[in-house]
Amino acid sequence: MGRPLTAVVVKSVAKPGKYGDRHGLILQVRPTGSKYWFWRGTVRGKRVDYGIGSYPYVTLAEARQTAFEYRRLSKAGADPKALNTAPTFEVAFEKVLAIHSTTWKPGSRTEEQWRREVTVYAFPHIGRTRVNEVTTADVMRVLLADHLWTEKPVLAKRLRQRIGAVMKWAVAQGYRENNPAGDAVGAVLPKHNGSTTHFRALPHRRVGEALAAVRESSTWVGIKLGFEFMVLTAARSVEVRLATWDEIDMDAARWTVPPEHMKAKREHRVPLSHRAVELLGEAAERFGGEGLLFPGPAGLPFSGTSLYKMLKRLAVPSTAHGFRSSFRDWAAEKTDHPREVVEAALAHVVKDKVEAAYRRTDLFERRRGLMDEWAEYVSGRRAGTGT
Repeated sequence: MGRPLTAVVVKSVAKPGKYGDRHGLILQVRPTGSKYWFWRGTVRGKRVDYGIGSYPYVTLAEARQTAFEYRRLSKAGADPKALNTAPTFEVAFEKVLAIHSTTWKPGSRTEEQWRREVTVYAFPHIGRTRVNEVTTADVMRVLLADHLWTEKPVLAKRLRQRIGAVMKWAVAQGYRENNPAGDAVGAVLPKHNGSTTHFRALPHRRVGEALAAVRESSTWVGIKLGFEFMVLTAARSVEVRLATWDEIDMDAARWTVPPEHMKAKREHRVPLSHRAVELLGEAAERFGGEGLLFPGPAGLPFSGTSLYKMLKRLAVPSTAHGFRSSFRDWAAEKTDHPREVVEAALAHVVKDKVEAAYRRTDLFERRRGLMDEWAEYVSGRRAGTGT
């Protein structure tokens, strides 16, 4: 197409036509005298023309730089047009969340956790940045802010994975060529010492006072009843939040948790102590004996965040999940119940294949005595001996 354009030529040329420059850049002079930049190239085997903007609002140097970038991307197999249409990280995150949420079991805290952590820690830094413009330096800034990577390593690793999921989606959509949360950022982040961060838990001797504080609080009654039921049964919060009356046998004082609500995807029978049955009676009187055992204010399952906020407001230094650890410590320190009975009460999977092959019972009746003692212990009536 001849010699490259110069700033003087671009400014003075008036004859209608197309004038070529480097990297596929073309200046089109229209009969009206207006001048317009576009890039002509081949994208994935197809010839295309992509507009760049009008002169003089886009200078020769700016148009040339854009054309160079378009050509570089097209040679790498990407579509340069994505540069102009790439969504912000916030918008892309919602799209990724919608895709992943279809695989999560109903009532799971996973979506809630994704949204809370990404909103709190990533959005302030990269939320409004277009996904094609997020760099490795941006990801590092997110992970190193407020010593997150070193002081909260488990959370930071999850956050990196979730940023990476959004970036991989952007790659699949043609918005960018790589994942800035991948190997490059991993190579320069400080190494962790390999220690495991556990859920915060109360000493078992303080569980009773925590239950009393919850009972006396102004929290929605369904959440209060559900929380105490969770503690008494040593269950996971999602199992209680999704529990319905068709899982309960009041005559047998038994709660049968269906596989879809269990972490191990196996049915779990729970013997109910006298106090747990009392709580169900209160729930039935308050909400009726159908549907959810412990509905939230809107009649739907209450969220795990509700428990977190309640415990934080009452200054209880534990997570909801931490009460399972309190139960485990109590059983080990204050009772003589065998380890396998306690593990069965927690619905832990037997990891040893030989032991699992010979385990033909869920030790239900032996667990009934254990759960009765736990209920008496947290009510202050008995220390629990396991005898």
